[in-house]
Amino acid sequence: MAFEKTYDDPEIYSKPACVHLRSKAMYVTGQLDPSHPDEAGSHYCWCNCTQHTIGPDRVDVDRAKCVVGRECFRETL
Repeated sequence: MAFEKTYDDPEIYSKPACVHLRSKAMYVTGQLDPSHPDEAGSHYCWCNCTQHTIGPDRVDVDRAKCVVGRECFRETL
């Protein structure tokens, strides 16, 4: 019996994330890890400004969407 992968590999993002993006893993490892399967879904990320999965611009929060070009994006210093 061959092993079959039952989940999709998360996409690795090259654009920097918004400084307000938070994830559960950040509080465990100290960094946002987009290569970890748990970080791929928006329900594992939230905005530090709104404390919700919806950002100040009323758009869903996740690693793929909280990047340069979004109205509420703030660069890390």
